[in-house]
Amino acid sequence: MIKIKGIDHHFGRTRALDGVSLDIGEGEFCALLGPSGCGKTTLLRILAGFETPDAGTVTLDGKDLLTVEPHRRPVNLMFQSFALFPHMSVERNVAYGLERERRPRREVRGRVEEVLATVGLTAFARRRPHQLSGGQRQRVALARAIVKRPRLLLLDEPLSALDKQVRAHMQLELKRLQEEVGITFLVVTHDQEEAMSLADRIAVMNAGRIEQTDAPVALYEHPRTAFVAGFVGANNLFPGPDGITAVRPERIRIGDGDSHGDDGGGGLTGTVVDVSFHGGTSHIAVRVPQLDQPVLVAVQGPSRVVSGDRVRLFWPPEAAVRIPAGPIAGEVHHIAGEAP
Repeated sequence: MIKIKGIDHHFGRTRALDGVSLDIGEGEFCALLGPSGCGKTTLLRILAGFETPDAGTVTLDGKDLLTVEPHRRPVNLMFQSFALFPHMSVERNVAYGLERERRPRREVRGRVEEVLATVGLTAFARRRPHQLSGGQRQRVALARAIVKRPRLLLLDEPLSALDKQVRAHMQLELKRLQEEVGITFLVVTHDQEEAMSLADRIAVMNAGRIEQTDAPVALYEHPRTAFVAGFVGANNLFPGPDGITAVRPERIRIGDGDSHGDDGGGGLTGTVVDVSFHGGTSHIAVRVPQLDQPVLVAVQGPSRVVSGDRVRLFWPPEAAVRIPAGPIAGEVHHIAGEAP
């Protein structure tokens, strides 16, 4: 449905986008994932019509979108701050865009009632924003965005203002609503968990470029660049003469210091320097003499080893992913932890 091809954009001498190309299918939930300043929001603003690229094309159903005025594009943008009118009720906030289009009163009323039922806010129609929780205000903003039935809904960090528990619930709600209303969603986020749980496909951005676009599981299991391997989840990155070997912490198993593995790679010997329990899993850091950074291991349940234990590390051959050498997310370490 959407074809973005070769988009360049500068702010003065700073290149915000560098040859960005991305296709988004009808009814797809796509996410732009990356660190702050990588160009995610700039691309969103170009689609919305708030920025004009220096080069490149954007088409919607084969027609040039960049020549269409922002208010005439079948595109809606849900702001991070929600931007609700404080003096208006929930139903008036949701109806505002339709009223500005001078839609018949009966149509406006019917569509507002329908969308409030969809987001579960029928009982709150007469309340004002200050009388709602953060999660409820987020639903009002979403209802206002989808009531106009756009072809494409853009969401800029839509859940960042919510606390962790409410955010987890709203992730499920957002995915349910997207599937129910059938609108194409493009969400911008720096939260990996959010992108993984919501999106059908994720485009990982870095320094104005798209490093990789893939389904969540494929992106996690088969990163194609050192940046993606280090940014998406925790990873152990072992440099070699022809590139980097990436092994996820949960794929590494621990034996005692005198054990010999014959069913996989690794065979590294080191000393446990830290053990932390995270509910269902334990994270174990192992210092290996020939590496600059500890190897991270994740095991189910409480750890059977403690700091100071000498251990040997193994992993199955299929757990090792070979990728070309290149910049790693965050500091250039052999071991890349969770992204900032």
